[in-house]
Amino acid sequence: PIASLTIDPGRTSTTCGLTGDEDGQPALLGHGTTTTGRFWQAVAARLPAGHRVVAPDLHAFGRTLTKPIDATRGLRDWSDDLRSLVEKLGWADQGRIHAAGWSMGGGILQQYAIDHGGDLASLTLVAPLSSYGFGATRDVAGTATNADFSGSGGGTAAPDFVRRLKEKDSSEEEPMSSPRVTMRSFFWSPNYKAPDEDELIDEVLLTAIGDGGYPGDSTPSALWPMVGPGGAGVNNAMSPKWCNTGGFAAIYNKVPVSWGRGDEDQVVSDASMFDFGTLGRSGAVPGWPGEEEYPSQPAVSQMRAVLDRYSAAGGHYREVVLEGCGHGPVVERPAEVAALIQEQVESAKPVAG
Repeated sequence: PIASLTIDPGRTSTTCGLTGDEDGQPALLGHGTTTTGRFWQAVAARLPAGHRVVAPDLHAFGRTLTKPIDATRGLRDWSDDLRSLVEKLGWADQGRIHAAGWSMGGGILQQYAIDHGGDLASLTLVAPLSSYGFGATRDVAGTATNADFSGSGGGTAAPDFVRRLKEKDSSEEEPMSSPRVTMRSFFWSPNYKAPDEDELIDEVLLTAIGDGGYPGDSTPSALWPMVGPGGAGVNNAMSPKWCNTGGFAAIYNKVPVSWGRGDEDQVVSDASMFDFGTLGRSGAVPGWPGEEEYPSQPAVSQMRAVLDRYSAAGGHYREVVLEGCGHGPVVERPAEVAALIQEQVESAKPVAG
């Protein structure tokens, strides 16, 4: 089991899951939206001896002190928090950290590599957020679908789902908006039954709800689907209006990268079930202007294009597709995710580019 320790690194009071020897090889694990560091527990338990694993609750999630997220900085609020934590742990500027990020955490660690790449020895991306954020882009270059990035940001979250998160509703009633059913159906494969599902859902229900937390504020748009990103909160920080980590391809300290994803991922894919292009095409959101006007974000293809540029500039990455796996490899396939991280530990050697 992972012990819980609250560390105050100056920016915010951060609650972390910790395991392993204090002098062990640093491993920093970043979680995804509406989850917590607890979701990494099964992976951490499968890493071999000799690691010091830290899995923080990112702010707006879990037990970490809540503060408003400035979405206009993209993912940098979280990147800055992680840097403060790393400094507190004495890991900064050593090039020793083997970092792994799942979903939104994968996007945050791309930003961290841009901001503080000298801290890292390797990077494992697990079903990561695209380098061009979530939604509202039409091609592998991250071109905006509409000029105002409509269809991304805080207003895109389902209101009943948000309400039930706020009410800490763990039931299966009204399954279309149930946080439990949403996690079970989309965040990991619907064919997988998490043995610790009750504990995981309890963690999901710790999400801070509001304009400065999840999902964030929004603005009206004259363009379909008539809602655009605001300037605060979780989903806005992932809007391509503010989020762009394409510069990851050009970072100087090109550590080895592993990219693992499930072939049944319904959240981060080239046709995400949470993307308005996909929802419009299926008829779930009326008024869709058509494929030419509003296609689905090609999120997986975008990630591959950025990593191909990373490779062409002197880096190295490996893509691993997990068959029969959804968006939650850290829950569904912890042994395989742990193996990806351990491969990086054994082979990491920074390459200047």
